[in-house]
Amino acid sequence: MRKEETLRRLGEAGLVAVIRGPSPKLTVQMVDALVAGGVTGIEVTYSTPGAAEVVRNVHEKYGDRILLGMGTLTELTQPDEAKESGAGYLVSPHCDPELARRMVATGLLVMVGALTPTEVLQAYRLGSDVVKIFPGSLVGPGYLKALHGPFPHIPLMPTGGVSLANIQEWFSAGAIAVGAGSELCPSEWAKNGRFTEITHNAEMFCEAVRRAHTHG
Repeated sequence: MRKEETLRRLGEAGLVAVIRGPSPKLTVQMVDALVAGGVTGIEVTYSTPGAAEVVRNVHEKYGDRILLGMGTLTELTQPDEAKESGAGYLVSPHCDPELARRMVATGLLVMVGALTPTEVLQAYRLGSDVVKIFPGSLVGPGYLKALHGPFPHIPLMPTGGVSLANIQEWFSAGAIAVGAGSELCPSEWAKNGRFTEITHNAEMFCEAVRRAHTHG
C-alpha cells in the first residue's frame, strides 16, 4: 500500500490502538479483540515481546484489511526489520534525526515523535508524514490547537492521555487521528483473558471517533 493511501485511511479511521502486549500469543489475541470491535489502526510496539513475529503473524492474517504498523522504534536496525515484517507505517516516540532518516528511507508512512514546537518542525522537515505528539497526557488538546497556529500544514496525532472523555476535544483541536494505548487495550486485560471487554471498549472508542468526525 502506498503511503498516500495509508495516510488517507489513517485519517478516515481516526484511531490507532497502541499495543504493548505481554506476550506474542496474547498480543495477537489483543489485535483480534480490537479488530472485532471495529478498530482498523493497529500499532504493535517494539516494547512487546517478539514484536516483529507478532506483526508477521497479524499481517498474514489480516493483510490490507487493517492498518498495521510498528511503534516505539528506537534502534537504527528497526525500520528495515519492521518493513520486512509487514508493517505499513513506522512510529517513534522521539525525534532522532538519524533514526528518522532511516524510517523515511523505507518508503513507508512515518510518524516521528515530538513534543515541543522545535521538535515538531524538525520532525516534519526530516520527512515525517504525521508528527506524533507524545506524551499527549502532559499537554492536552489545548496545546495541540496552539501548535496548529504556526504549523497548520503539519498533520498531528496525539498519543498518550487519549480517552473516551476527551476524544472529541482532540479532534476539535485539529488531530488527524489519535493514538490510544492503555485506555483502549490494557495489557492487564489480556493477561486476565478479558478480550470481550477489549472488544467492547474498542466499539465505544470507534463510536466516539465517529461522533467526533461527524461534529468536527
